[in-house]
Amino acid sequence: MLQRFIFIITTIIVWHLCIFGTLAQEKKIEDMDKFPPNPLEVTLPDPLLPNLPDKRQLTLTELQKLKTDLDGLNQEAQVTLQGGDRKKAFEIWNRELRLRRYLGTLAEIEALSRVGEIAWNQNERDEVRYISQRLQVIQKEIGKQKSTDLQLWQLLGQAYQKIRLPKLGILAYEQVLILVKQQQDSVGEIETLRNIGELYLSWFDYDQAANTYQKLLNLAINQGDKTNELRYLQQLAYIYGRGKQPQAAIDILNKLVQVYTREQNLSEIPALKLAIGANYESLAQKNPTLKQQAFDNYQSAYTTAWQLEQYARAGEALEKLIAFYRSQKQVDAALETGAILLETQTLANNFYGLMSAYDQIGNLYIERREYAQALTAFQKGLAIAQQLKYQESYFTQQIEKLKTEVKM
Repeated sequence: MLQRFIFIITTIIVWHLCIFGTLAQEKKIEDMDKFPPNPLEVTLPDPLLPNLPDKRQLTLTELQKLKTDLDGLNQEAQVTLQGGDRKKAFEIWNRELRLRRYLGTLAEIEALSRVGEIAWNQNERDEVRYISQRLQVIQKEIGKQKSTDLQLWQLLGQAYQKIRLPKLGILAYEQVLILVKQQQDSVGEIETLRNIGELYLSWFDYDQAANTYQKLLNLAINQGDKTNELRYLQQLAYIYGRGKQPQAAIDILNKLVQVYTREQNLSEIPALKLAIGANYESLAQKNPTLKQQAFDNYQSAYTTAWQLEQYARAGEALEKLIAFYRSQKQVDAALETGAILLETQTLANNFYGLMSAYDQIGNLYIERREYAQALTAFQKGLAIAQQLKYQESYFTQQIEKLKTEVKM
């Protein structure tokens, strides 16, 4: 009985092991189907390579012939792609890329970058993945070697940019930054910081992008580079706006106002003042005392825009001022501003703005229970709405409601 029991247990164990082994094998095959081997890492004999006994290096003549042949493969792949056979084209490019490594790391990265950009534009995700995997292998190798080859790291960063891998691109450019600083290459430092800044922006990492462009701004100021100082201030204003950092945005926008005032370029001031006012409004949600700062900047935007005959911009500022007065229950002031808004939108030939102004004025008169004046405003608004064929039903409904009030 004991021997029979042992036999049964042994049989069950063996059966389970067989089943486990079969399932594992099937799982492995399934994974291979899901993630096929990287064709750039497959080592296959190729007729373009000479016989290499003992893994000897290619001679200069052989290298030149191989380069010519690989350039031919690149041309063949481009023609094939233009002919509509994408699969075949990338098979040719993969062959070219496998062989490019025989020409050295720089030549291989250049080719990977070139084909990677094409793969990205063609939405060939597998090809992009193969190329990114190969680039990471190269990066790991040169990292271990502690390579100080500046061109190599630059090409690596550019390659990652072209296949939209910002995180890896930043790592490569950080190595470039170390090397150009060691060489005291200020031009190279600026160019590298720009690349890093662009990559952070593409990754929507606004905090790091701001840090990078702040460094660029400091360099421009130290070098007396007024053109790039303005450029980086504009970029920082955009970044802080996207990153929802109103106080930082205000600081940068005020610096821009100073720069444009210094350069007598007043045409940019109204838009900047509007942006400053909007950021103060955002801050005022938590700190109501800052509402006055918002108002002051909107008023400054209107005044400057009117003087510059920027009537559309002046209209934007007036609408902000009306909203401010309404929030403070200052209906009289809002109506006075509304009258100015009508004049401004007329000068700007902004019929949509004019229609909106009559709507605001009508609602202000309703707040004061002056229904006859409100009715007149909405009727004028309807006349414009009919010309524009827009919001006619809204104005008609308002008028019908007010007719009842006026009769009462």
